Amino acid sequence: MQQKIVLIGGPGTGKTTIINELVKEGYCCMTEVSRAVILKAKAEGIEQLFLTEPLLFSEMLLEGREKQYKSAAALQTKIVFFDRGIPDIHAYLDYVKTKYPRYFVQKSKMYKYTKIFHFAPWKEIHTTDNERYESFEEAVKIDAYLVATYSELGYLLVQVPFGSVAERTTFILNAISQE
Repeated sequence: MQQKIVLIGGPGTGKTTIINELVKEGYCCMTEVSRAVILKAKAEGIEQLFLTEPLLFSEMLLEGREKQYKSAAALQTKIVFFDRGIPDIHAYLDYVKTKYPRYFVQKSKMYKYTKIFHFAPWKEIHTTDNERYESFEEAVKIDAYLVATYSELGYLLVQVPFGSVAERTTFILNAISQE
């Protein structure tokens, strides 16, 4: 059975850096969908689609993450890593207090993951860029919504300790290999 492993946490916690390291080590990884959605919107003249139309942005994310999940399931590989999962979408909508259709949660229940690794907010590595505009304080709040959402869905979160890229990557790989 294929293991579908998700890395979650607020913005700027090191998830994508670890995904990039896992790719270098030869693992199959699904990259973060939101950056592509943000860049597409910017090309169409919308500076922050999530801030101006959070539901539209989230529907686009849901479509992208659902496609990722299905394409991962079709791969002949034992492990697939995801930079964020489907439940992240409604966690963010809860954070911005936006109502959303029930199918967001239904899809989170339909597309299940094997293991969730949580990256806690880490002030020393948090940065902003053109696509990541959230302050560290906002990242902490978002993280609380992510933890609550995944916990409500019945997931047990594995806390990734602070450390170097190599240490964090090794921690994750060791946690998976012990199963």
